[in-house]
Amino acid sequence: MSGLLLPILRRPSSLISTGFVVKSPQPLVQPQRHHLHYSYRLMSAKLKPAARVAGNRQDVWTIVNEAAAASPRQPIVNMGQGFFGYNPPEFILNAAKKALDRVECNQYSPTRGRPRLRKALSKAYAPHWGRELDPETEITITTGANEGMLSAFMAFIEPGDEVIVFEPFFDQYISNIEMPGGKIVYVPMHPPKEGHIKTLSASEWTIDFDELERAVTPRTKMLVINTPHNPVGKVFSRAELERIAELCVKNQIIILSDEVYDRLFYTPFTRMATLSPEVEKITLTVGSAGKNFYATGWRVGWLMGPAELIQYVAAAHTRICYSSVSPLQEACAIGFEEADQQGFWTQCIEDMQNKMSRFNAIWDELGLPYSIPEGGYFVMANLNKVEIPEGYPFPPHVAERPRDFKLAWFLIQELGVAAIPPSEFYTDVNAHIVEDWLRFAVCKPDEVLEDAKERLRGLKKFIKQ
Repeated sequence: MSGLLLPILRRPSSLISTGFVVKSPQPLVQPQRHHLHYSYRLMSAKLKPAARVAGNRQDVWTIVNEAAAASPRQPIVNMGQGFFGYNPPEFILNAAKKALDRVECNQYSPTRGRPRLRKALSKAYAPHWGRELDPETEITITTGANEGMLSAFMAFIEPGDEVIVFEPFFDQYISNIEMPGGKIVYVPMHPPKEGHIKTLSASEWTIDFDELERAVTPRTKMLVINTPHNPVGKVFSRAELERIAELCVKNQIIILSDEVYDRLFYTPFTRMATLSPEVEKITLTVGSAGKNFYATGWRVGWLMGPAELIQYVAAAHTRICYSSVSPLQEACAIGFEEADQQGFWTQCIEDMQNKMSRFNAIWDELGLPYSIPEGGYFVMANLNKVEIPEGYPFPPHVAERPRDFKLAWFLIQELGVAAIPPSEFYTDVNAHIVEDWLRFAVCKPDEVLEDAKERLRGLKKFIKQ
């Protein structure tokens, strides 16, 4: 307020500021009511938030947290958010602790990331790429995969450029694309037609390629694909990736391939950039140490791709946050250097498959179908057979949302189990596609999974026969 009024009112004297009662000097302009009202109005306009953050509709995380706080079943078993319920392995934690004792690891890293981590990534991914990526020009370290994707959008998207996104999508894609003024073009994935009555592979969630081709226009600048997919658990087949890549090569569309679950796959997994030299030239691959090493709070991610693209991602990253957390980069470098000899990647897959089997046994027991994940650590269960009692007291902001939000609220209130309604990851027009589904994160300790299963048995009385 004072900054707006100072041009109108003379600065108060030192006597006034000490608290003595002294008649103030005459203002240069009389502070009449209409002048002050105009100043306040100006101030109000200037304090108005940007449209990109001004939405007042509650997001899914707020609603789930509110439901959890209001539930009589405490403590809640959180199967909603995809954070791990256990620590990274000892060799990773020890690397982080030792890094904190080194002077250089507590100072700024180079903006493209610590050289040791970039070299470690180059060697770790060489078996998958068929060559070592140049750690100086083809890899850049970011503050988590999310900031890496924001850097990619900031690097290439101008106002009005179109970005194709498949539904369901990771919700951060949307705000990240809108920040630089991009226009999102949505193409829905479709669940299996019998998904409400039969347990089927996540591979049965499909893209209509005619819909995808119609989505491409001369303004299409980028396409975002996530494999293994959150929340569906689908690993896109090589044939599917080839059809997507062919369209992008033909139209010179940059592919942003979100592969943060790239160490958790239970079926053959093809990396988009490895399809051909032509596809590699237009592909940026996103990775995440948080997902790889059970450390989502570390916020260490990276982008890999051709130098011609990476240089601009690195430039955007420099302007967004300059550099990322130094000691944790060093720990991740050591993690990649030692992971193979520790048998870590194989153990990751085995452990997560065991958790999947342990948790999904409850759906088999209840006779509720689900999608069998091909990768990642999420399970999509179909609760079409669950009948919510008529007149159940939902708060207005839940009552107006699709059925999956009501199911999520109902599970939290009645059973004390939190899950995520996937319609949050669809546009309003396509939300009906997943209105009977809920997403469960199984990256939790076994005792938590067992607790969740015991509570979910309470659904039996609500399942229609």
